[in-house]
Amino acid sequence: MVAQSRRSKSKSDVILVTVRGPDGPGITARLTGIIAEDKGAVLLDIEQSIVHKKLFLSLLLRFEKGPNNSRNLLKELLFAAKDMNMDLAFEVFDSKLLGESAPLHQYAITCVGTQLGAYPLHRIAQALARKGMNIDKIGKLTMHTLSSVEIVAHSPRQLDPKKVSQDLLQLSSELQVDIAIQRYDLLRRAKRMIVFDMDSTLIAHEVIDELAREAGAMKKVSAITEKAMNGELDFAESLKARVRCLKGLPESALNKVCKRLKLTPGAERLLTVLRQLGFKTAVVSGGFTYFTERLKDHLSLDYAFANQLEIRNGKLTGNVQGEIIDAHRKAFILQTLAQGEGISLDQVIAVGDGANDLPMLSKAGLGIAFHAKEVVRRKASYAIHQAGLDAILYLLGISEKELRHLKI
Repeated sequence: MVAQSRRSKSKSDVILVTVRGPDGPGITARLTGIIAEDKGAVLLDIEQSIVHKKLFLSLLLRFEKGPNNSRNLLKELLFAAKDMNMDLAFEVFDSKLLGESAPLHQYAITCVGTQLGAYPLHRIAQALARKGMNIDKIGKLTMHTLSSVEIVAHSPRQLDPKKVSQDLLQLSSELQVDIAIQRYDLLRRAKRMIVFDMDSTLIAHEVIDELAREAGAMKKVSAITEKAMNGELDFAESLKARVRCLKGLPESALNKVCKRLKLTPGAERLLTVLRQLGFKTAVVSGGFTYFTERLKDHLSLDYAFANQLEIRNGKLTGNVQGEIIDAHRKAFILQTLAQGEGISLDQVIAVGDGANDLPMLSKAGLGIAFHAKEVVRRKASYAIHQAGLDAILYLLGISEKELRHLKI
């Protein structure tokens, strides 16, 4: 056991006691029991954490009857700590600091990568320090690997989290670590709705490219799709041009394509968790209802919106029926769904990968560019580029330890 006393010239009767050692039942009970029996001591604050089966406990005490009383109590605490094989240290605490509020501008920095090590964390901490941010705590969100870490930091001035995330985009690409900064407040964990794009977001395919393959028009359609996703072409016009390439394709080809579509890694796990948390779920796609309706049924989504292919005599006509769901229509649908459910936009998550998703992403409280083109990542507030869809759970501050208690 090691006991240290760092008395300053201050006559303060406030003492900070820190205890550390092997964790076990009854440690906190015994120490607080000793304090409770001393009528001259008042417990002002307490914090405890367990790290790798080691207990770290801090107790802030005020003594009402002067230094003699504090010496007697500290002696009892020292003996008790020694008996439990714990280290105890104490120091005089500046009473002027009492009553100071927690930092007003706190932020959660979520870091997700294949394997985070000392170097990525060094670079991220360095970048935060350059922005005047001071780290309050760091915790691992994953259980067995160091692949997701949450840093809580504060700044003396208010920051725009979305702008800071954008500022760190180059560092994120260099380290191959997704970095997202959000305000550390209740709204971060109070999301109630999630809205997905379908192609290359909920599913790992571009459906229209798959249909084009069946129609023998793959090369032509892919070129148009690429330009549309990069924002080089108006989405509505590009969609009409691509659908015209499908004219004459039998309806049976849609079912054939549907059978080979695969979900994006992490999609089912994410939705299973969010449903248990009471989320409303939707897919709003510039694709086609034939596929979104089947996806809605398979994933038990609450809503599905997409474009309607015109089919006559069992074949595609090359036309789209009704109003085309383009970028602005997507954003409008998201806002309408939130209003209908009585959910504020701050409580909505939107996820997409293309330029036509940007207005929808900007409407949501948490808009995420998922494995998107660089032009989209630069304009979106947040990006996931290194992990699957279930990494969104980390952005909500949900840890693997918490997920163990859910039936997934």
